[in-house]
Amino acid sequence: MSESDAGQAGELSLGTSSTTRRGGQAVAVFRWGLLVFLAAGVVQIFLAGLGAFRLLRGAGDSALDPHRTLGFAMAGMAIILLILALIARPGARVLVGMVLLVLLTSFVQSLLAGLADHHAVYGALHATDGLLILAIPTYLYFWSGRQTA
Repeated sequence: MSESDAGQAGELSLGTSSTTRRGGQAVAVFRWGLLVFLAAGVVQIFLAGLGAFRLLRGAGDSALDPHRTLGFAMAGMAIILLILALIARPGARVLVGMVLLVLLTSFVQSLLAGLADHHAVYGALHATDGLLILAIPTYLYFWSGRQTA
């Protein structure tokens, strides 16, 4: 190998190393975003329970306003996480999971909550969908960590 070939190989490996480092940082930011989303999900469950028991005491529909507001914020967070996943490029499985998460948080949850006014089974599906919404980022957090290790 000539001296110029060695220099080019060194430049190539240096570029790959910095690219890998940036990719690792993007995955780390994505994973932290997933943890923030999961923490918001725990607060969301708390707000749902608080609102439900306030409703039982006659507080009116405004008892669920904090739960509703955080739900819309979580839909926005899911979109931001999808963008972070596109930047981090953690793999097709993660991207599919993120698209599913965006659909569940931004469309399905609102649809089920609206339909629950007419049939209680949709309210039960709304809660079940909420659990799925928390299961997806939990899975993606551990999957993306395993891929970077």
